[in-house]
Amino acid sequence: MPERKPIESWLTDMDGVLIHEGVPVPGADRFIARLKESGKPFLVLTNNSIYTRRDLAARLARMGLEVPVESIWTSALATARFLDDQRPGGTAYVIGEAGLTTALHDVGYVLSDQAPDYVVLGETRTYSFEALTKAIRLINDGARFIATNPDNTGPSTEGALPATGSVAALITRATGREPYFVGKPNPLMMRTGLNLLGAHSETSAMIGDRMDTDVLAGLEAGMETFLVLTGVTQREEIDRYPFRPMTVVDSIADLVDRI
Repeated sequence: MPERKPIESWLTDMDGVLIHEGVPVPGADRFIARLKESGKPFLVLTNNSIYTRRDLAARLARMGLEVPVESIWTSALATARFLDDQRPGGTAYVIGEAGLTTALHDVGYVLSDQAPDYVVLGETRTYSFEALTKAIRLINDGARFIATNPDNTGPSTEGALPATGSVAALITRATGREPYFVGKPNPLMMRTGLNLLGAHSETSAMIGDRMDTDVLAGLEAGMETFLVLTGVTQREEIDRYPFRPMTVVDSIADLVDRI
């Protein structure tokens, strides 16, 4: 493999890398502090579309991780950016939380259940039968189907929770329509993140805990990829995939000296 250029920009997943089940991963505070000291641009990325980035910055700060608001990029923001590029000033029926609805409002979208341009599915802890039925009928009537991310499950202190990908599958079975997923592993989310930083993939790195989203997205975007073993993917599972991360480390603490 040809030698890569030095890393000048860092992108990192949040859940499973910086925090795990609501608790900071040991060394995450030192990693963020080193990034800020270095002056190198960085983004914390998450497929979670529930929270606004201001909410996420506050939640991380309470855990001792001081991440600037502008250094957070979510699948909700990426979805809003995508829709604004595709159909500026459009309308959408949204199943999701404040992170998604706020992002869409901020790009000028009107939220409506009357012949919307799009049905947009995001993360929520209160999926309702009525809302899903409405989404199915709107898609059958011609609305385009968008989902923030393909994750089938999400973490909680009690165990796995059904996530956007699982609910999208339900809607697909009912409509025969596959959604367009904007979040990881879609390299679109990574490229918009790189554009925000003014960074180039050849000198950027992606850190994640999932082979099927984080590592794949970084690989397809042309970045250097690091897999940490503090989240979803375990070491014995890596060989099940037809692709590999460039580097595997136990945790984010092992990357502090790489900055």
